Amino acid sequence: MTETRGGVCVGLMSGTSLDGISAAVARFTPDGQRFRTELLAFHVHPYTPEQRERMLAAMRGGTAQEYCRLAVDFGHWLADAAVVALAECGVARADVRAIGSHGQTLWHEPGHSTWQIDAPAVIAERTGLAVVSDFRVRDVAAGGQGAPLVPIADALLFAGDGWRALQNIGGIGNVTVVPPDGTLASVRAFDTGPGVTVIDAVVRTLVPSMRYDEDGRLAARGTPIVEVIDELLAHPYFAAEPPKSTGRELFDEAYVARFIARCRAAKRDASDEDVIATATALTARSIADAYRRFIPEPVTEVLLSGGGARNGTLRMMIAEAIAPLAVRTFDERYFDGEAKEAVAFALLALLHLESRAGNVPTATGARGYRVLGALTPGA
Repeated sequence: MTETRGGVCVGLMSGTSLDGISAAVARFTPDGQRFRTELLAFHVHPYTPEQRERMLAAMRGGTAQEYCRLAVDFGHWLADAAVVALAECGVARADVRAIGSHGQTLWHEPGHSTWQIDAPAVIAERTGLAVVSDFRVRDVAAGGQGAPLVPIADALLFAGDGWRALQNIGGIGNVTVVPPDGTLASVRAFDTGPGVTVIDAVVRTLVPSMRYDEDGRLAARGTPIVEVIDELLAHPYFAAEPPKSTGRELFDEAYVARFIARCRAAKRDASDEDVIATATALTARSIADAYRRFIPEPVTEVLLSGGGARNGTLRMMIAEAIAPLAVRTFDERYFDGEAKEAVAFALLALLHLESRAGNVPTATGARGYRVLGALTPGA
């Protein structure tokens, strides 16, 4: 690898939880082959109920016209988020090298294809900045899963003094195991299973007035139904060797409906809180199970990030399940953990501009390192 000159980039991320668009402005300073990073601004652009429903409907199916219109509208939503984040930190647009836009995954079929809807030309026109987008397809074309892509940032930005596991809990859970020196060849990463996607969907089904279980308060009042969790963890995905990735294609609405039905069948007097506690424990146990099966490295610390890290009951369940490993939030070591994935895509944009690889083959299974993304020049 060659050293880069670093600079300021914007990262845009819309994940499987469909809460909204995360926009981060970050400054990257070269430090050998790695970087020091400074979060300059972070903004979450929440989806309206109508916007969220359009996204969900697109994942279920749609016409060519509907996809075309959604892509353009989504491009404007992304641009709105970028503009607000830039205004918050006061960085001149002339000082921004590029925007890295993940887009929104509509379909992800590991090892075959992946589709992120996006409109980089709209973002470029609205902001006047170059946009790097469509990051996953090159890794898939090279025989990889196309996910996870955050491990490159985990290695180049967040290596610690010892072996560290960085566990993101977005819609899907994913972990990156990073050696002390951040050497890419030693990085291990994969999707552990559901993050908050099942929990949130169960809450919305059982308590329609709520979008999610704030701080895990509902789960804290319930008792997990262990036999249901044991049954669900027998799914082949959890036993499959990494590299591997998953998404809403597995943990979809039908999965949630079956989950609730299984809980009611296993415990006839199960309360809504029991079912929510079971969904929460499923995420915690899937993480612990993945660590026991697939992480032989001498990890001493686990850093939790993503929306699920805000759920106190989930944090407690994870800590109990993976004891004696030390569990901390990403915020305690760095910055707002909900900004982490957006910062990762800002870094991926920078790596593209410098013709540096953005994938980690040990994480995705690709045939080798590849420069990821497509560039749309600024205005």
